Amino acid sequence: MRPEALIFDVFGTCVDWRTCIARELAAVLPGADALALADAWRGEYQPAMERIRAGNRDYVALDDLHRENLNLVLGRFGLAVPDRDGLNRAWERLDPWPDVVPGLHDLRGHAIIAPCSNGSIALMTRLARHAGLPWDCILGAEIARDYKPRPGVYLASCAALRLAPESVMMVAAHNDDLEAARAAGLATAFVPRPMEYGPDRQSDLGPAQDWDVVASDFPALSRQLFG
Repeated sequence: MRPEALIFDVFGTCVDWRTCIARELAAVLPGADALALADAWRGEYQPAMERIRAGNRDYVALDDLHRENLNLVLGRFGLAVPDRDGLNRAWERLDPWPDVVPGLHDLRGHAIIAPCSNGSIALMTRLARHAGLPWDCILGAEIARDYKPRPGVYLASCAALRLAPESVMMVAAHNDDLEAARAAGLATAFVPRPMEYGPDRQSDLGPAQDWDVVASDFPALSRQLFG
């Protein structure tokens, strides 16, 4: 198939959040276990969004959830950081995996490309500027006022492009993201990121279903879709 647009998960699929967040934590907390802190901070991500998905809280942008989660984690570890707002902006300074920028440029020559992330428009815009991600526009959670894997997030991205879901391909390194996108009627592409959680990762090492495309990296995805 040749999709008219590709929308991308960002954290983990496009950028190496764990290494970069640990690096920023190590800079402000040199005596702490930076990787453990990064994992703990990320560990609060799904529970915080689930309260919104379940209807127990109105929509709150991920920037603010990250900041609340940082407070929780620093309290749990008994750590103090004077400039917590500055540290929270570390999520805007994540580096891409090596194949991502050239692969996105290849794909952009054939189709619209945009993030479909749980990150806010502000976060995704600043991250794109830092990482050199050549998006055509910013889509995802904020335009839907909800969080993946709720179907409305994928469908709002399609609607914003005035495209039918079957003309849009969701690209992710996470099988549950693709499962939800497929259920909403989108095409799917799996690109593994085995080092997202470090060498001991146990999940998402390979495709869990017969996704429309399985590619080793973004340039391979472009070749498989467009030749």
